[in-house]
Amino acid sequence: ALDLIREKNLLLLMDSSLEGQYANEDARELVELASKCLQYEARDRPDTKFLHSAVAPLQKQEVASHILMGLSKTPVVLPTMISPLGKACARMDLTAVHDILLKTGYKEEEGAENELSFQEWTQQVQDMLNTKKFGDIAFRDKDFKNAIDYYSKLVAMMSVPSGTVFVRRALSYLIIGQPELALRDAMQAQVCLPECPTAFYMQALALSKLGMETDAQDMLNDGASFEAKKQNGWRV
Repeated sequence: ALDLIREKNLLLLMDSSLEGQYANEDARELVELASKCLQYEARDRPDTKFLHSAVAPLQKQEVASHILMGLSKTPVVLPTMISPLGKACARMDLTAVHDILLKTGYKEEEGAENELSFQEWTQQVQDMLNTKKFGDIAFRDKDFKNAIDYYSKLVAMMSVPSGTVFVRRALSYLIIGQPELALRDAMQAQVCLPECPTAFYMQALALSKLGMETDAQDMLNDGASFEAKKQNGWRV
């Protein structure tokens, strides 16, 4: 994506449905903003507040995107098999979410590549295991600031990131009142576990805390859809 952006071929980067709806100057600004969001180091990427302030001047008219593109938008109904986690997220019950994540543990990563299982037993691995242990203990005991500290150290130590660690740190950020950082971690969890409903539910929580209710509902729907997909797959 970065290679494509650096070439700055606007026709390839912009949605063809929007042709004629934007100025080239605005398109160049969006391309530059996208390149910042794709930087390798997290510290080099802009936060949510910056993105909001950067995009706001580019919005020339208050028209929903689906109307601008000539698409019909119908409300999506959540599947009836939505899990207790999905229901807890829908009602913004962070205490229930915490309890469910504790019970789930790291089950969603079973079968995924796990650095701690494949690396040779070294002091580095021992340090990672200890850091994970202390982070999990702090998370269990609702010591969320320390949980964030330990999980942050763990993320920096692991070359293969853990989606569950990002989910737990996201909830910790939410509980201490930092939804922007929670959203970032929930999105990272989705990158690690692309079809994990939990990652979508955590994004829904963060978006709702940020006042983005429509986007939050969309994320709840996506999480529920992946949930339904898994349920159907298990029945086959």
